[in-house]
Amino acid sequence: MSVLTVNAGSNSLHLVVIDGDRRDISGAPGSDEAREAVAEFVGSHEKPGIVAHRLVHGGDLVKQATLVDDELRAGLDKVADLAPLHVPPALALLDTLRDLLPDVPHAVCPDNAFHATLPEHAATYALPEEWRKRWGLRRYGFHGLSYAYALRRTAELLHRPAEQLHVVLAHLGGGASVCAVRDGRSVDTSMGFTPLDGVPMSKRSGAIDPGMLLWLLDGRLTREELSDGLYHGSGLLGLSGGRSGDTRELIGDPALDVFTHRVRREIAAAATSLDRLDALVFTGEIGWDQPEVRRDVCAGLGLLGVPLPVVDDPEADGPVSPAGATVPVLVVEPREELQLAREAAALLPS
Repeated sequence: MSVLTVNAGSNSLHLVVIDGDRRDISGAPGSDEAREAVAEFVGSHEKPGIVAHRLVHGGDLVKQATLVDDELRAGLDKVADLAPLHVPPALALLDTLRDLLPDVPHAVCPDNAFHATLPEHAATYALPEEWRKRWGLRRYGFHGLSYAYALRRTAELLHRPAEQLHVVLAHLGGGASVCAVRDGRSVDTSMGFTPLDGVPMSKRSGAIDPGMLLWLLDGRLTREELSDGLYHGSGLLGLSGGRSGDTRELIGDPALDVFTHRVRREIAAAATSLDRLDALVFTGEIGWDQPEVRRDVCAGLGLLGVPLPVVDDPEADGPVSPAGATVPVLVVEPREELQLAREAAALLPS
């Protein structure tokens, strides 16, 4: 059975037929051009057994991979504003593909499902109880599909069951976050109620002082200006004075020093949720193929026993640290499509 996986970003789209073709489409996923490209891709392949859609934020509506019906699809519009860069494009693609493949089951796989195991003390915000209950304010966490796959690969590479591992995983890409895994379960993560939290990203701010936001809203910026700045004009792009949000173009720029400092800080914080550190794992596009970033992050983690990487360009998933390192540093190529396929296929009758 073939699985078609759909991974919609804010301005890109990845379509993959597992064990088959891949198509990367630039531009807004909801645009006419993207819809035409999707229709062309679907028309050139045999009908899949199921379509798996990445859903960045399912809120309290979708907490695990779920088959889509009309009722669920209508409800998803109510959580779209929790991740405005990601959920609306994903829903646009979901509608397009349900029209193109009406007789094929479609599944949404939420990125925050991996973090459903967060303990209460890690998931709870110090906010009024009434607010937390009324609006479901809690730490959700994201990049779960990437973490689930990376954890599985780490277990294979270390020849140990995932359920026995205490590791910190860092997904570094256009979006970036850190996650602590204890005995195979997520116990802490840097992203929170939305994917805006945590480390600085390509264009997103990451965590900042909420008091500063209140100050800016007090007659200095409109809500729309603030939202646009936090989501589209901050992060590496803002740090570099608008030069670039791409780490590959910022080698030697002080913007990258801020980024790696914040990643180190989140890794160290996440490690406090573990009894030991069995490995530090880098994944995501930056984590996988940018050795300068890996080296700078690890350079400040000697206190945790993390060594400097010695392998710049690994040919495959595996360690980049010296042989026999107390805390091995691993890289895992991001393969969210394989985790999407795995979760969606599990929903079908055997």
